[in-house]
Amino acid sequence: MTKIAFMFPGQGSFESGMGREIAEANSAAMAVYDEGSKASGLDLRALCFAGTEEELMQTELQQPALVATSLAINAALRSRGVKPDFVVGHSVGEFSALGAAGSLTVAETLRLVRERGLATAEAARNSPGSMAAILGLADDVVETLCRKFANVWPANYNCPGQLVISGETDSVDECCSEAQREGARRAIRLRVSGAFHSPLVAHAAERLRPAVERIDFKIPTEHFMSTVTAKLEEVGRFRSLLLEQLTAPVRFTQAASELVGHGVTTFVEVGPGNVLSGLLKRIDSSVKTFAVNDLKSLEAVVQELG
Repeated sequence: MTKIAFMFPGQGSFESGMGREIAEANSAAMAVYDEGSKASGLDLRALCFAGTEEELMQTELQQPALVATSLAINAALRSRGVKPDFVVGHSVGEFSALGAAGSLTVAETLRLVRERGLATAEAARNSPGSMAAILGLADDVVETLCRKFANVWPANYNCPGQLVISGETDSVDECCSEAQREGARRAIRLRVSGAFHSPLVAHAAERLRPAVERIDFKIPTEHFMSTVTAKLEEVGRFRSLLLEQLTAPVRFTQAASELVGHGVTTFVEVGPGNVLSGLLKRIDSSVKTFAVNDLKSLEAVVQELG
């Protein structure tokens, strides 16, 4: 039997108009935007359906917009009979994953992610830094390079040969130059506002803690694969993991490989873009991937998996 994982993208996977087509055709999806708007205090329909790229680039707006869209598409898929066996998320996508699996309500998820967006934006302003993707080097080589410089750390294990580093800008620049001397194909600075997934944004976890501690997490309807630990995690761990993930690296490569080890052969990317689907193909070319971000791709997945 085919085992399916729903995977939820992180910051950077956004586009103007995201979710609109599906929401206008599916009442369960539209209800997510309405419920999320009340909970977050943001007009998520306006932000996602008509927001400019400039608006959506703002961390405090992009995170709730992205998660609302992922949860709306999740609702549309489930209303059409497509359900996963596992859920996994990249960075803020972990909040989408837990919301999708019913551990959090839509309102709780969007309230929490609104606070996370504000907390990470504030931490980035107070402790400036940057991130860069190192392409074409083995993970252990990049890890060794990070240890050579002060205040730079591995941040996102995206796929073999693609590791994002994060830290103080000068250290990130030095690490990029050294990586290219070591034979990296490219070192690309990312368009982000801070050194996410590093100790530099530790203050964000402290600001988010009270909001997380108020949540009564439910046992999820599907197994949750953490990209903090790359293990299946139980409900009692969710509170600490959602705080830890702000400063811990995203172990997407390891988590995806672990899911394949649990028998997952089909991965459905639930949200704008298709970044995770591309990474999956580099992690394991034998798996089947779908990216659901418009009506056409929704119908294709319903035909195949519904």
